[in-house]
Amino acid sequence: MDTTRRRFGGALLGVGGALATGRPPARAQEAFPSRPVRIVVPFPAGGTTDLLARLFAQRLTETLGQSAVVENRGGGGGSIGADAVAKAPPDGHTLLFHNLTFSTTTAALEFAGRAPHSIERDFAPITMGADVPLMLLAHPSVPARDLREFVAHAKARTDLFYGSTGPGSTMNLVGEILKRDAGIRMEHVPFRGAAPLVQDMLAGRIHFGGDQLPSSIGHIRNGALKPLATIAAKRAGLLPEVPTAREQGFPNAELLGWNGFFAPAGTPAPVLERLHREIAAAARHPDVARRIAELGAEPGGNSPAEFAAAVHGQIAKVRPLVAELRMQVE
Repeated sequence: MDTTRRRFGGALLGVGGALATGRPPARAQEAFPSRPVRIVVPFPAGGTTDLLARLFAQRLTETLGQSAVVENRGGGGGSIGADAVAKAPPDGHTLLFHNLTFSTTTAALEFAGRAPHSIERDFAPITMGADVPLMLLAHPSVPARDLREFVAHAKARTDLFYGSTGPGSTMNLVGEILKRDAGIRMEHVPFRGAAPLVQDMLAGRIHFGGDQLPSSIGHIRNGALKPLATIAAKRAGLLPEVPTAREQGFPNAELLGWNGFFAPAGTPAPVLERLHREIAAAARHPDVARRIAELGAEPGGNSPAEFAAAVHGQIAKVRPLVAELRMQVE
C-alpha cells in the first residue's frame, strides 16, 4: 500500500510540476500539431517568398488539422526572421520559409564575425517549396535589352544604383560579382525586401536590381521593368526569350532559386516526417502546383536529404565569393 501511495503521489507531483512550469505532461507533448503552426517569412509582405508561403499555408491549414499562419519578420537580409526560428522551441510549431538569399546573408554575417546562427547547425531542412528563377531587371530608361548591353552601358557611367534585399543578400552578391567580372561601377542600395526594392525600381530611383519572377512578371509584361537575364541553370518557362547570366558570359552569377521550409534543429524526427509529408503533398496538389506554375516557378517537394544537399552546397559555393569580395553586413 505504501508503495502504491508513493507511486501515485509521484505521478501527481509530475503533473503538478508540469502545470506549474507551464509545460504539458509528456503524453500531451506527443501530439503534433497541438496548436497553430507559425510560418515565418523573413521579408515584408508582397514578395515572391511571401506569396508562396501563403499558398502553402492555405493548403496546410486544410491538412494539418490546425491553422498555418504566415508571419512576416523582415530585416537584415532575412537574418532577423531566420534567427527567431533558430531560437524557437524545436517542436514543429514554428517554421522558416526562406529563399536562396539565406545562404548569401549567412555567409556575409559569418565573414563579418556576427553570424547569429549557422545554416548547417541550427536548422533542419524539410523540403523545397518551389524552384523560382531570380531575374535581373532594369528600369525602362536604361538603354539595354540584355545583361551584356547593360554592362556595356554601365562601363560608360559612374552614377548607376543597384538595389538588393539587404547587405549580404543574393542580389548584393550578384551585383558585386558583376562589378568585379565586368569591371563596372554601381552603388549598392539595400532594402528590407523585394517589394520595396521593386517599388523604387518602378519609380526609376534604382536602375538595376533583381527579383524573383512571380512578383515581377506583371511589371515585366506591362513594360514597367525590363528583364536582362535569368539567374538560373536554365531559362524561365514564362520568359524563354530571356537568356541566362551564364549564356551571356557571367557563370559566377548562376544560383539555384530555391524557396523552402526549415524547422529548428532538434525537432523530433516524427514531427519532421509529418511536416515533410504534408508539405510535399501540398506542392503536388493540383491547385497548388498549377498556381506555382502560373507564377513562373516549379513545384518542389524533394526529400529532406536532397534539400539539405542543395542548400548546404550553395552556402559552400558562396562563402569563398563573399570572402573574396569582402562583402560586409551593416
